[in-house]
Amino acid sequence: MTTPATPVETDPTSGPAISGRLVLTMAAACGLIAANLYYAQPLAGEISRALGLSGAAAGVIVTMFQIGYGLGLLLIVPLGDILEKRGLIVTSLGLLAAVLLVAAGTSGATLFLVVALLIGMASVGIQVIVPFAADLAPEAARGRVVGQVMSGLMFGIMLARPLSSFIADIASWRWVFGLSAVAMIALAFTLRSALPRRKPERPLSYRATLASMGRLVLSEPLLRRRALYQACQFAAFSLFWTVTPLLLMGPVWGLSQSAVTLFALAGAAGVVSAPIAGRVADAGHGAAATALGMAIVAAGFLISHLAPAGTPMAFALLVTGAILVDFGVTMTLVIGQRVIYGLGADNRARLNAIFMATFFTGGAIGSAAGAWIYAHGGWTAASLAGAALPLAALAYFVVNRRRRSREP
Repeated sequence: MTTPATPVETDPTSGPAISGRLVLTMAAACGLIAANLYYAQPLAGEISRALGLSGAAAGVIVTMFQIGYGLGLLLIVPLGDILEKRGLIVTSLGLLAAVLLVAAGTSGATLFLVVALLIGMASVGIQVIVPFAADLAPEAARGRVVGQVMSGLMFGIMLARPLSSFIADIASWRWVFGLSAVAMIALAFTLRSALPRRKPERPLSYRATLASMGRLVLSEPLLRRRALYQACQFAAFSLFWTVTPLLLMGPVWGLSQSAVTLFALAGAAGVVSAPIAGRVADAGHGAAATALGMAIVAAGFLISHLAPAGTPMAFALLVTGAILVDFGVTMTLVIGQRVIYGLGADNRARLNAIFMATFFTGGAIGSAAGAWIYAHGGWTAASLAGAALPLAALAYFVVNRRRRSREP
């Protein structure tokens, strides 16, 4: 258990120094919470059979988690600008633990789908923790801190699928949700002890807070641009990770599910870019790193065509591509968050909600488009579409750099 922190009311314009232990705790929390959104993906077929759903309806299970998370971004995350943040985070974890326990024990399909929606909504505590870390960090180290916390989040996303598959293999899918519920309870107690109190000085009403989000979109061009850049990046990321399992388990490669899991674990190495990106942004090189991150994602798709399909070299290039895609997306994500958090301390939760909702929408579009493109044009068409997304973002970035003297 982390040493209890003295409750403090901090200056919203310049956070106090944040300890390495607290950064690590917040990073681990983000990873553990984010994993709940992805545990069901490799288990959708098994869960649907257990609940009496048709095979065609299995995809609805994953979709309900995604819809819930999207709703939570827009309806719950803005509360971070109204309520005391530690209490909001701990409360969301308590609710998350409760619905996870229901998911573990239910035998009804309708109830499980409703609970999946609620799990997605309760998981948005992540997006309160990340701007909270930015609040606590001094300006000079904000990018580094955000990068370290985001690395935990990305590791949680990457490791959730293989972990849930492993637990389901030795026990059952119900154990996945039950064990996660226990982890959320433990995490709630840990964060209640570790986090300082942080209450907004001049909170708006909930209605006014939601209404202000539209004004923020209109009044903050940096927010709009950074959100669009990242939507393209995450659309490419989601396309890649939707299509490559289909490719690897198809007739050319014929790999098993376990081999695809190892492929995903290899790709997770790209998450190391998060702390690097944060330090680069703190040093004032965020613009150059943004362009590099977009180019890296495009390269991750294109290098797969440098060797004949089905050969060991082609597989090595595909693994390298996975690392590059994860590396580039994580890099621009961290830099984008570093930039938007600098737009104002009093509205960071709303800025983050808008940014992440746009980011998330791009990912959903990428997943859907990727599956359709692969079905009609194979890997060649899918990889070209995937490369076109970051290249489009890069072109938009370059145009804006030419129009403006400085784009952070």
